Amino acid sequence: MGCWILNEKLSVLLLLVWLGLNFYLFIDTFHWYENEEAYIYTRIMLGSTLAWARASATCLNFNCMLILLPVSRNLISFLRGASICCGGALRRQLDKNIAFHKMVAYGIAVNATIHIAAHLINIERYHTSQSKEAGELRNKLSGLGKSPNESYLNPIRTYETNTTGEVLNTIAGVTGVVITVALVLIITSSTELIRRSCYEVFWYSHHLFVVFFIGLIIHGMGQLVRGQTPQSLLLHNATYCKDHYLEWENATQCPLPQFSGNKPVAWKWVLSPIVLYICERIVRFWRFQQEVVITKVVTHSSGVLELHMKKRGFKMGPGQYIFLQCPSVSQLEWHPFTLTSAPEEDFFSVHIRVVGDWTAALFKAFGAEEKAFKELWLLPRVAVDGPYGSATTGVFRYRVSVCIAAGIGVTPFASILKSIWYKCCNPDTVLVLQKVYFYWICRDPSAFEWFADLLFHLETKMAEKGKNGFLSYHIFLTSWDENQATHIALHYDDKMDVITGLRQKTCYGRPNWENEFKQLAENHPSNSIGVFFCGPKTLSKILQKTCNSYSSVDPRGVQFHYNKESF
Repeated sequence: MGCWILNEKLSVLLLLVWLGLNFYLFIDTFHWYENEEAYIYTRIMLGSTLAWARASATCLNFNCMLILLPVSRNLISFLRGASICCGGALRRQLDKNIAFHKMVAYGIAVNATIHIAAHLINIERYHTSQSKEAGELRNKLSGLGKSPNESYLNPIRTYETNTTGEVLNTIAGVTGVVITVALVLIITSSTELIRRSCYEVFWYSHHLFVVFFIGLIIHGMGQLVRGQTPQSLLLHNATYCKDHYLEWENATQCPLPQFSGNKPVAWKWVLSPIVLYICERIVRFWRFQQEVVITKVVTHSSGVLELHMKKRGFKMGPGQYIFLQCPSVSQLEWHPFTLTSAPEEDFFSVHIRVVGDWTAALFKAFGAEEKAFKELWLLPRVAVDGPYGSATTGVFRYRVSVCIAAGIGVTPFASILKSIWYKCCNPDTVLVLQKVYFYWICRDPSAFEWFADLLFHLETKMAEKGKNGFLSYHIFLTSWDENQATHIALHYDDKMDVITGLRQKTCYGRPNWENEFKQLAENHPSNSIGVFFCGPKTLSKILQKTCNSYSSVDPRGVQFHYNKESF
């Protein structure tokens, strides 16, 4: 537990601050509406659900203010590059922007549920206040507003009124339904199952956030909840007059109370982040307009398409990613892909695997299905947004780095390993990085094809430079058939590996992470070791837990800093 707190202290602090602010805003608003004199008569009609509705609304506004910030990619990149954010712990926190986005979304969902439930009860209590069973004071309050010089408190004007129809005739009612529907669609389409199987559904439904924010800003204009006006409070002391309601029209100290709705405040909360996000979209649109030249197209086995591109002014770092759009496939969709080229190369590249409708359509557009590529000038236009930093960009900041990839998750490490190769070729380059451990877990032997050449060149270059100990790589094959097993057994004693053609032999099965990390801790007893992972969530949890287990509580001991690649 102590190791976990040391490694995740900033995440824990951020979570506690966020929860603390939510609780503070909820309790403060709740207490204000429970005690404020202007709402004495409103509380008589509605009870404590008034405070529940308003407190949850404040927290809802607060979380809506935060929700766009973690998905403002250019803002995150700016913070990552700013000198104030050069600390490793803070940089790792920026890599968890999507996790924070989800956490805030949960806050919106919880507070929206409380707000809706409270207002449904409020509407019913408004309705019952018009009945004879409600009592004389509630009847009296519900009857206000019939004369020209009176203002109403109860929006349900008669007991016979259809409450559903009446609410849906108000601004608050209509926008409330629109906001709720948009929120439900956004949340339900964000589940991992839908994101993995129908990314397009997730992509399009998420853009309902525009409808959500417009509805949120307009919602408060309905002024459904009303309280006594400041002028009325000076003339009509509700604490005294509520017990003398029969004298309201006759006694000078108790004139008829006047009521008004709250002015909308949601726009004050969300205006700044919306303006910031509009600027974000303008930058993205500007990048969309920039020309991208495709210089090379390669198809690999196991359904992987490699694109080499050039773009004026494009500057990248190892391990970064871009968003790619192909207007001939979809005018709106942008998909993230890790760059597999190195900054030292005069082009940038991505490797794209067919995993959904969009990537399948892209394959078809480039003629990859027929294995007959079009001439470069006939290829469809693509647009590029980026590059953006990711967790793996921190590999060069540690003396010892452990890179772990599963399946296609190897792509960010292609860029990093290439960059290491180029840096080793340059005698003027001074590297902080002294040792790299690379693990790749893959189920399909054919997937090694495009990556094996890179490892071979790197292996050769390290041997030439006398740095055989610089890179230790371990490749694990987790799936094979009987024929492959026979072939592997026959060539087991060969000098080169039968699968990859490398000197380092492929391992079969899955790595024992406990043993691997124990060995790493013994090899580097007093180092800060960066662990970088790209792959499935299940394995990520195992690795994070193992990093925490083998990190020393003593700051002078070995520390494993876990970094996960996420989009």
